[in-house]
Amino acid sequence: MSKVTKAKKHLNNVELELKIRQTVGFWRVQKWLIVYNAVNFPRKSEEIAKHLAVSKSLVNKTVSEYNKQGASAIDTKGKGGRKNSYMTIEEETKFMNTYISEAQKGQVITAGEIKEDFEKEIGKKVHKTTIYRLLERHNWRKIVPLSFHPKKNKEAQAHFKKTSGTR
Repeated sequence: MSKVTKAKKHLNNVELELKIRQTVGFWRVQKWLIVYNAVNFPRKSEEIAKHLAVSKSLVNKTVSEYNKQGASAIDTKGKGGRKNSYMTIEEETKFMNTYISEAQKGQVITAGEIKEDFEKEIGKKVHKTTIYRLLERHNWRKIVPLSFHPKKNKEAQAHFKKTSGTR
């Protein structure tokens, strides 16, 4: 037989009900409902799961995290976001601004140079795709010199070919 699932009273009933009402996002509300049920109506995790139409493992995980960490276990940032970024967006902008003045002067800036400086800044090696994603985030694009001059004169080129000495 499985044990009765109980949650510690980190918050009183009024605070729990307030959290349920104020929380945005289906899964966060669902987790608060799991905690509310485990605090006020302790029973087997299978019964709580069936009552709330969630899995037994979600009930066990949620109650366990709540018992260990309290309300902060449920009030998380959620899925997605820049949790594993090397720099914040503001730091990235500041880093990229150092290259804007060089680029406006007409100097050629390569991703390799940016990569070296980026690695010095954060203190670890990164893959080149990290730099390309950084450049894309800040609306930098690859500009390559044209393979021909835009004001070329084909007649002058043909004349030069005819009159120049043999090789």
